Amino acid sequence: MTDLILAIDAGTTGVTALVIDADRQVVGRGHQDFPQYFPRPGWVEQEPSEIWGALLVAVGQAVGDRGSNIVGVGVTNQRETLVIWDRKTLGSARPAIVWQDRRTSEICSRLEGVDISRTGLRLDPYFTATKIMWVRENEPEVWAGIESGQLAVGTVDSYLISRLTAGQRHITDASNASRTLLYELKSGEWDAGLLDLFGVPRHALAEITASYGELALCDPNAFLGIGAPICGLAGDQQAALFGEAGTAPGSAACAYGTGSFVLVNTGLEIPTISGGLLATVALAHPDGRRSFASEGAIFVTGAAVQWFRDGLGLIATSSEIEQLARTVPDSSGVVFVPALTGLGAPHWDPSARGAILGITRGTTRAHFARALLESIAWQVADVVEMMESQSNVRLPFLGAHGGASTNMLLCQLQATALQRPVHRRRDPEATALGAAELAALGLGWPALTSREDVEIISEGETIVAHDRWQRAIEAARLFGE
Repeated sequence: MTDLILAIDAGTTGVTALVIDADRQVVGRGHQDFPQYFPRPGWVEQEPSEIWGALLVAVGQAVGDRGSNIVGVGVTNQRETLVIWDRKTLGSARPAIVWQDRRTSEICSRLEGVDISRTGLRLDPYFTATKIMWVRENEPEVWAGIESGQLAVGTVDSYLISRLTAGQRHITDASNASRTLLYELKSGEWDAGLLDLFGVPRHALAEITASYGELALCDPNAFLGIGAPICGLAGDQQAALFGEAGTAPGSAACAYGTGSFVLVNTGLEIPTISGGLLATVALAHPDGRRSFASEGAIFVTGAAVQWFRDGLGLIATSSEIEQLARTVPDSSGVVFVPALTGLGAPHWDPSARGAILGITRGTTRAHFARALLESIAWQVADVVEMMESQSNVRLPFLGAHGGASTNMLLCQLQATALQRPVHRRRDPEATALGAAELAALGLGWPALTSREDVEIISEGETIVAHDRWQRAIEAARLFGE
């Protein structure tokens, strides 16, 4: 019998499952999307049961009839999204409030000036605590269930592990906990002062665990006959950083997904953060040690391609954008600022609005497509520039992963914007592969010693001038005032 690891990547728009053997070869693969809901401008919700349903479909596709061969499970997930569910029935009490949701902007304005520096984060609707506070202030029936202990509060990892274990475990690892605005980086615990500030009862929150080890045990009756231990757990960006670069200080990776997230591993030292960057737990070890990372969070990159496809109907599939953008040599001066849910790093402006500038009578959808790809490249380049200016270290290259990294034109534009190479894996599923590697670590399997299938994307594509991009950013911010 061959021992296999199941890796589950519960992302923002879908769930990917990979089955990995001891040689780290992918021997099974599955994926299932789930819907997004936009009940009001700036609101983004999901149905937790649909996330769980997508997980079961994706895992079923990947595992097939090899469930008895699964000896360990790794889980990684979209971060910051708030889920509230019944501890007994496991049904959700309300739709999940997604990390992109901006409904708590007023709460953030009200709390402006409160010292939250011990979290490594900033006061922004992005993070989970403000979403919990919104529920407390607006949904008294749900809040009564939280206070009574009937309802559990957590992020997507906590919810899925509760489902995987038939309600036996309510846990989150430190990398996910560090994204809530309720976790103190120095102590590694839920912060009593922040719980009071946001009005969150401690009993509603998950137990904080390490990122690997035997963390929980799947219930085969609840989970497709799989009774293996969950032995790897991390937020999606931290899992991808681990999967791309391990724990080496100074290593950097960028996820090109719904949003884009640039992380630089800072080792065992909590990074000193200023400007638009964040500090976060990269990995928590069973012996209590934690490695950290500085992070630049960009809210809308791949989501802009989805909007181009679904909102505007200009392409039928996301992959078509590259072919369309290649039909023109440049964007002809068109600049797109994809502030569809505000701006993240380095600006952190929740009121900014998307903008398309430089349109002429000769502008076509191809120019718009190219401007969209350029906007992703410039957003990432701006974050890298800030990281380098604060650390006085120039990154020799940028590691790229995630679904949008399969777009060769985007990688070429990124290399041009950065003026250095971009390294890209041929298999873009670095997040799921990172979860698999964490599970392998938790099982005591030998560490992966080499990372193959890396290609270098060289510079050479034309991209709109940076000063024009910066002027467009300012216009998008002014429009939101």
